Amino acid sequence: MGIRFILMVNKQGQTRLAQYYEWLTLEERRALEGEIVRKCLARNEQQCSFVEHRNYKIVYRRYASLFFLVGVDNDENELAILEFIHLLVETMDRHFGNVCELDIMFHLEKAHFMLEEMVMNGCIVETSKANILTPIQLMDKTS
Repeated sequence: MGIRFILMVNKQGQTRLAQYYEWLTLEERRALEGEIVRKCLARNEQQCSFVEHRNYKIVYRRYASLFFLVGVDNDENELAILEFIHLLVETMDRHFGNVCELDIMFHLEKAHFMLEEMVMNGCIVETSKANILTPIQLMDKTS
């Protein structure tokens, strides 16, 4: 397995989206999210975007008011995960038109659908923006 979890967090540290690919209790998730968010938000722009925490490697990137945090195994390639984060943001930008925190809040199910198209059981399975967005656009047409 590669990816253990994906979090989208605002600048105040509020989690806007959380997707886990391993089983953790709700209390464990809250504690883990709190620790990771505090650690990543406390870092400045000049520090690298990789942090080791517990048995995870956290790769994160800030886009506007949102932080995208991805927890991976220690042997995962950090630059590949940064590229994945960028692909996720570009895909959301294409669908929402310059994605922001409100897009995630009001269209949470679509954000989850995009992640489900891209990642399956912790492995990246799709990187084509067109292939990722096609099912979502079909759902939009039928509703």
